[in-house]
Amino acid sequence: MHRIQHEAVDAFRSLHEPGPLVLPNAWDPASAVLIEAAGASAIATTSAGIAWANGRPDGEQIGRERMLEALAEIVASVAIPVSADIESGYGPTPEAAASIVSALIEMGVAGINIEDSPGIEAPLREPSIQAARIAAARSAADGAQVPIWINARTDVFLIGAGTPREQLLEAMRRADVYAQAGADSLFVPGAVDLKMIAALADGSLPINVMVDHGAPDVASLAAAGARRISAGASIAQAAYGIAAQAAAEMLTAGTYESFRSTLSHTVLNGMFNR
Repeated sequence: MHRIQHEAVDAFRSLHEPGPLVLPNAWDPASAVLIEAAGASAIATTSAGIAWANGRPDGEQIGRERMLEALAEIVASVAIPVSADIESGYGPTPEAAASIVSALIEMGVAGINIEDSPGIEAPLREPSIQAARIAAARSAADGAQVPIWINARTDVFLIGAGTPREQLLEAMRRADVYAQAGADSLFVPGAVDLKMIAALADGSLPINVMVDHGAPDVASLAAAGARRISAGASIAQAAYGIAAQAAAEMLTAGTYESFRSTLSHTVLNGMFNR
């Protein structure tokens, strides 16, 4: 691999120590450039945002090839490390996970998210099955001699099965198994309670928390032990929310107050005229 990619991967790994690494999520080159300009040290992508930008629902409906194209466009648009959300890996087998990781390494990503949910409303994969997929992803990275960061996502808290205590124990059990398979961190969407995060942080993997409006602030999450904090689809949802509000105002009231939260044409043009 090229020296520049190794530098990006090494830089991305170092950002987790001591943390927290704050990762706004991009869904296209424009959002990636804006996040970089805001001062981000690295960028994560949001599969949901990418899907919506392509006129598709979330949940691997965009397809593997278009997702890879979209990720390549984002990676090429910025000079900072990019962690790619690959949902469930675009295939159920370890071989599928290894294949997409190899493709992502070729385009220059510094890390990935891979989740244990096979789809909306489907039961989570058994930890041993997911571990085999994580191990295959790690093996592909090792084979390319590119130590990308593997952020193993578990949807234990999102599906909400069992009591909070049962969810915590299941997440920690999965962290142990995923760590053995080669994961670098555990991504726990749906968990924002500070006591829960502190308990998770005592487990076998560093914790990535996903935030939205109403979640504890970065300083509080860091104090609880979160090593990495990302926004998931929330920034994309906010952007589309403004677009919907502005369009509705123009079509109903005939006014344009929603247009106030804008960047100028000159500023936006300047960001891409590099």
